[in-house]
Amino acid sequence: MIKVLSVVTCILFLQGCIYKVVTVPVKVAYKTTKGVVKGTTAVVGAVIPDGDDEEGDTDNKKNKD
Repeated sequence: MIKVLSVVTCILFLQGCIYKVVTVPVKVAYKTTKGVVKGTTAVVGAVIPDGDDEEGDTDNKKNKD
């Protein structure tokens, strides 16, 4: 009975440590991946033109009015 109680007590005390051990690497991986995706999107957008011309869109709107 004492062993079970001591195990339960240890689990309750170490709950915060286990939470940190799991969440910190996940947060680091998320932030790293987020930065890589943003960088890749910027490079692809610069290399491959999408044909959108913002000035042309505003000129077409002015001509319609």
